[in-house]
Amino acid sequence: MTETGHNLPFRVDVFTLFPELVDSYCGASILGRARDKGLLSVATHNIRDHATDVHRSVDDAPFGGGAGMVMMPGPIFSAVEAVPEAHRPLILLSPAGTTFSQSLAQELASGPGFSVLCGRYEGVDERVVEHLVDQEVSLGDFVLAGGELAALVVIEAVARLRPGVLGNDESSRDESFSSGLLEYPQYTRPAEFRGWGVPEVLRSGDHAKVAEWQRREAIERTQRRRPDLLGDG
Repeated sequence: MTETGHNLPFRVDVFTLFPELVDSYCGASILGRARDKGLLSVATHNIRDHATDVHRSVDDAPFGGGAGMVMMPGPIFSAVEAVPEAHRPLILLSPAGTTFSQSLAQELASGPGFSVLCGRYEGVDERVVEHLVDQEVSLGDFVLAGGELAALVVIEAVARLRPGVLGNDESSRDESFSSGLLEYPQYTRPAEFRGWGVPEVLRSGDHAKVAEWQRREAIERTQRRRPDLLGDG
């Protein structure tokens, strides 16, 4: 059934050689529940379906020599162009991209959706970067076998910011990085465990004092563990 207007789910299109990896994860836990409730749509598209030879080739040796193989532009362009309804931006998961952040997740969550291209092997032909994708994004200074795991990180980080995806929408607004700080320490029952107690203020019922404690702890934790977030370390 086609949905229209404000009832449209947040849409993510993933272009990959391993759609089963994405489908499996997105069908479980928070993302799976969001899909079941019609809040999220994750569509996977197999790039190999757009190969043109009998071997369904999607990669070839790099011009100029070098180790490994490079994903060819043809199947990638064809796969993306076959889904004109996919939302932009089209993001390539790449070690050369800008580092993914909570602010970028919030930016993506404010729109109707986005698309992701998962690279493999030594990467994709540079013409894909120059003429097809809108943005390159990296999870950090390390290399994975492919972009699928990184894509799942981006999808979950963005989807959980959408209204209704989490059981309590306040959860996504009151956590690490949302305010530029690490989140304050969290405690649950029992109040005493092996001689270690929960701070009394959290058991006081005084909401103003609790909020003050949480803010102070968030600042102290950030200063101690991630001073770079405060801009003075």
